[in-house]
Amino acid sequence: MSRVQLALNVSDIDAAVEFYRRLFGTEPAKRRPGYANFAIADPPLKLVLIAGNGEPGTLNHLGVEMSSTGEVATEGVRLRGAGFELFHEDGVTCCYALQDKFWVSGPDRGAWEFYTVLADAPVEQPAACSSGS
Repeated sequence: MSRVQLALNVSDIDAAVEFYRRLFGTEPAKRRPGYANFAIADPPLKLVLIAGNGEPGTLNHLGVEMSSTGEVATEGVRLRGAGFELFHEDGVTCCYALQDKFWVSGPDRGAWEFYTVLADAPVEQPAACSSGS
């Protein structure tokens, strides 16, 4: 199962969580200091909120969450074959999770992340991730 990820910069994590909880009618799947994510079933969306990173109200990055490292690798082969340059990060901790991933820079240097979550990470880990650029 794959779903699109939308990561937003927010100024007030509590207000943002309350807004999106009510908007989508679901509780956050993960909540940490300055960070929350929602695993929304309908429409299939991974919504990530990051406080204190970038201009509030702006896009942090886009992504595609995938079920396995194998799916990430298969998509990487497809995109490399289509002429994209990939920036790989395997076994990295990002957004309070251990992940295998790669990044593609889109138009205007917009970052797209293709990833799978391998395991949860401790609260002490930073929420912010590199954008592969």
